[in-house]
Amino acid sequence: MTQTVTAKEITDIAKLSRLGIDADQCQSYADSLSKILSMMDILSEVNTDDIAPLTNVHDMTQRLRDDVVDAYDLSVNRKLNQSIAPNTQDGLYLVPQVIE
Repeated sequence: MTQTVTAKEITDIAKLSRLGIDADQCQSYADSLSKILSMMDILSEVNTDDIAPLTNVHDMTQRLRDDVVDAYDLSVNRKLNQSIAPNTQDGLYLVPQVIE
């Protein structure tokens, strides 16, 4: 199932994607892509039926801390925070409009 890419296909793809590719480089790109497709053919022959999907290259998981209030009990003081905010209204922070 080896696929080869031609220089004309590279030119056509470049035109469709609005890429400026030098005509002298088209054959080089075609050869490189054909090699990549050949490698993919080799990889597709590997039997992966009993192989679990890999989620991490390391056999470990991210340690997460418990979601608890810390020892200093730094609770949010909305009144204090809004007293120094440039604009607030009805308990909300007002920000400049960014989308018209």
